[in-house]
Amino acid sequence: MGRRWVPAVVAGCVAVLGAGVLVVLPEPGGVVAGAAPAPAPVAVTGVAESVAGGKGRGNEGLLVRDGVRVRVSGQVIAAPGVAPVFCPARPVPAIAPAKEAAPGCPAGLRVELKGVDVAKLTDLRAVDGVKFGQAGLVGVWRAGAIDVREQTAPVPGPEVRFPALPCPAPKGGWTPKPSNLDSPAVAAFLDKHRDQVFGPVVHYPYGQARSKPVVVMLGVAHGDRDAVRRQFEQVFSGNLCVAPAKLSEADGVRLGQQVGDLMSRPELGIYGTGTAPDGSAANVQLLVYTKAVKEALTPIGLDVLRVEPAVRPVV
Repeated sequence: MGRRWVPAVVAGCVAVLGAGVLVVLPEPGGVVAGAAPAPAPVAVTGVAESVAGGKGRGNEGLLVRDGVRVRVSGQVIAAPGVAPVFCPARPVPAIAPAKEAAPGCPAGLRVELKGVDVAKLTDLRAVDGVKFGQAGLVGVWRAGAIDVREQTAPVPGPEVRFPALPCPAPKGGWTPKPSNLDSPAVAAFLDKHRDQVFGPVVHYPYGQARSKPVVVMLGVAHGDRDAVRRQFEQVFSGNLCVAPAKLSEADGVRLGQQVGDLMSRPELGIYGTGTAPDGSAANVQLLVYTKAVKEALTPIGLDVLRVEPAVRPVV
């Protein structure tokens, strides 16, 4: 069975090459001065235990209940004869239609807005009588709608930074070395050990250039990390970082399938999933994290899921 990879993509920092290889590119305009220090040892929890026990805090800080002040930022759509709605950014077909169409929003992903001033939307436009634009909104969550109290221009989301290389540089620093990462022997190893390992993830610790070193990070979620390193070194040549990971490749695929099954329930508002680029969790993109969504995700294992809601409580 071929390896499958669903990366969480960070704009300008990550590219996917072939099947199963995640590449970390340097951030625009910046060069990392050196490799990151090694993290403290962490306990790696098996996914089977997580699913069975439903352990974990469950992203409690993002839970939304009636009466809570919430914040959204993004598209607002106002169609004739109905209340304006907020619609989160989500994957859309890359092929643009020949004629611009009025935007729409699936029933399970729209939030009714009470008190929004459509005339003050940023980049306000209209197509076929449907007005739409962008806004940052703060209001009170009530019965699936937002009573808007504050309206501004759209607010940028939190800065997303790709995890640093989790291994210290060897004495003297990383040096350029040829790599056989795309060899059949390496591919066969990764496929055979997909229940144990995560990645590989390609890092450029000192920036991307022909003269700069490339480091391949292999995460180990299950089993003896030193034993996996020794076995991998028999087929791989190049700079190598072997580090703990919470999820293996197979774990990520399984969790993605389980979360994907919930997308058929529009009332949950789940519209995306993918393994975090360091193998620490399965990310779940959704409209709002409510008690009903939490209950639906609990059997999968809240301690291996990281929810990313569009509607967030105001801290």
